[in-house]
Amino acid sequence: MSYLTSVPYRAGTRGTSGEDPGAVYASFRIPAVVVTGTGTVLAFAEGRHESAADTGRIDLVLRRSADGGRTWDDLRVVTSNGSGTAGNPAPVVTAEGRLVLVHVRNAGTAEERAIIRGKVPDEDGRRVWVQYSDDDGVTWSVPREITAAVKRPGWRWYATTPGHALQLRAGRHAGRIVVAGNHTCPPEGPDTGAEPRYNGGHCLYSDDLGETWQLGYVDDTSDDYVNPNETTAAELPDGTVYFNTRTDSRSPGNRADAVSADGGATLERRFRPQAGLVAPVVQCSVLHLGTPDVLLFSGPGHPTARAGMTIRASHDRGVTWRTAHTVDGLPAAYSDLVRLDEDTVGLLYETGDFGPYETITFRRVPLAELVS
Repeated sequence: MSYLTSVPYRAGTRGTSGEDPGAVYASFRIPAVVVTGTGTVLAFAEGRHESAADTGRIDLVLRRSADGGRTWDDLRVVTSNGSGTAGNPAPVVTAEGRLVLVHVRNAGTAEERAIIRGKVPDEDGRRVWVQYSDDDGVTWSVPREITAAVKRPGWRWYATTPGHALQLRAGRHAGRIVVAGNHTCPPEGPDTGAEPRYNGGHCLYSDDLGETWQLGYVDDTSDDYVNPNETTAAELPDGTVYFNTRTDSRSPGNRADAVSADGGATLERRFRPQAGLVAPVVQCSVLHLGTPDVLLFSGPGHPTARAGMTIRASHDRGVTWRTAHTVDGLPAAYSDLVRLDEDTVGLLYETGDFGPYETITFRRVPLAELVS
């Protein structure tokens, strides 16, 4: 079967609109994708000026598609943090038509390992911001900081998703915006900055379309069994929120999951291993199709290497999984899923011939293939 693919982002290319139209981006990473009420596909990414590294001058960038991801308009800068980092885009299109975008910022000189070791002042460390667009991503509000509402004192590293956020559609919390996140806590012993057991998961949510925010569940038990890292979420038909996370710990496999019955405020139980999902240590994406009742998961299919982008499907709320679509055997890393229309799902993912960060590619996948 032939699949339509396009490449909205390629390392080493220039921006052609926005705040810095002449900028050459050494790398594009951290994809997130949503579709607006008018059918416009919005592909977000981090535009990394100097290298593929997670630190330095990084813009949050966007390309828009009016034809279902077949072609893309010029790159535009959604937000810039000067010489610093603006990234981890977590966009959501609300039922009211507003596009809400949560992201994080830090100083360009603040490396992750230094932040995790508590060597970076709070004002230069990871801070949380929100902005919105009412015209499908053409123009944006001035970013507004919400760190005090959603980051506990003492937390060091902090990240939103990466990938799309949610607005709940069912249950008593319908209308709530939910953004999955992760953080690190100060260690209880020697402070080496390399202890994954101090990774923790959480979410933040808003009940007024992003005007005010609060912290939801927190799971940061430092027992080195399951330690949530980058987390994504999907809403099940009854309003239950399903969370799926990357974990680097002594539990079987590299994935774990949990559910919330109260819109993300608490978890029914802490994250548990999901060894039925074979993947390396990497961010992955989840998406519930709504109709039909199928939960999708995208991520590399190789057990240890970032390679072999694959979509898997669950018909029992994430208990068991099957392979539904394998893209190819090439290097691949982060990804995000979106429902494009009644017949098609979109996959925005990092890939390349000789490394996983050469492009961010978009693929249209027939729905029938994923649910059969």
